Amino acid sequence: MTLEDADVIAGWAADEDFCRAAEWSLGLSREEHRQFQARLICSPPSDLVRLGAVLEGQLVGYLALHGDEPHRRELGFLIGPRTLWGRGLGRATARAGLRRGFEEMHLDEIWAEALDANHASIRILQRLGLRETRPGEPGNYRDQPTYYRQFVITARPDEPPNTPRPQWCGHRREAFTAHAAERTVTSGSSRSERRQCR
Repeated sequence: MTLEDADVIAGWAADEDFCRAAEWSLGLSREEHRQFQARLICSPPSDLVRLGAVLEGQLVGYLALHGDEPHRRELGFLIGPRTLWGRGLGRATARAGLRRGFEEMHLDEIWAEALDANHASIRILQRLGLRETRPGEPGNYRDQPTYYRQFVITARPDEPPNTPRPQWCGHRREAFTAHAAERTVTSGSSRSERRQCR
């Protein structure tokens, strides 16, 4: 991701309903959002892998794999602006996150959580094969009280985490086949993009 992406993401914050659904702080200026995003892009925490989702040359969202456990990460994803919701981009982005986690990072397990009232995110996690494990903490979705639901998927559902494997074994490999929107998920790890942040 680049500094230009920080400005695009900050632009999504102009929509208060988007902020409520995404659990973003209300009342911050576009510049405050831009600065926050720029810090995440230029100096990400060591336990965060964050990739932009790009469609037809435009940033349409991002995915995050977060956590400091060597074989387990939390998946997060967001599509913006809100006018792009309902087009399959969230599912494609989340699927790309699973592929990145299992195929490139060699994780054993990926977990995620979504608010019960966020039906679209719950459907995405279920359709990608994540298994619901338990209810999580209370939360709010669009100013309504609700609670988190937690999900998990392992590299191979029939074996426990951290089982030694000679090579990557995927959860029904066909579930991770390329999709047009997924092929455009790009990383901000190139040398030229890192220089832009200095």
